[in-house]
Amino acid sequence: MSRPDTIRFRHSQAIVAAAIVAFIGALPVANARWYLAPVLLVPLAILVWSWRAGTDVDRREVRVRALLGQRRLPWERIVSLAVDPRGRAVARLDDGGQVLLPAVRGTDLPQLVAVTGQPLTAGQDQADQ
Repeated sequence: MSRPDTIRFRHSQAIVAAAIVAFIGALPVANARWYLAPVLLVPLAILVWSWRAGTDVDRREVRVRALLGQRRLPWERIVSLAVDPRGRAVARLDDGGQVLLPAVRGTDLPQLVAVTGQPLTAGQDQADQ
């Protein structure tokens, strides 16, 4: 469970519904032959990914979560926040790297920065064109 000062960004819950429908649709295929049973793993993996993947933000760090792991980025390592051409939020790091922030859209950046208590500056809310 997230703490009150943590904001969680997650993908749409429609993905969960689609994974459940895909699992039910795959049941007849998996029951037809024993070697087709692993077909059920695909919708299960999508279900777990949709529940787990996303971005958690608090005053200390940004935590990027994926299906099997997570990456913690202290705010000191993040040089700027930007929006890529597809409208997704990207964190630019002090070593020159970039990290895509899953489930965070460009329009969510003010909310993301507000958690830190820092003001949003002009360079953080726009992508480099």
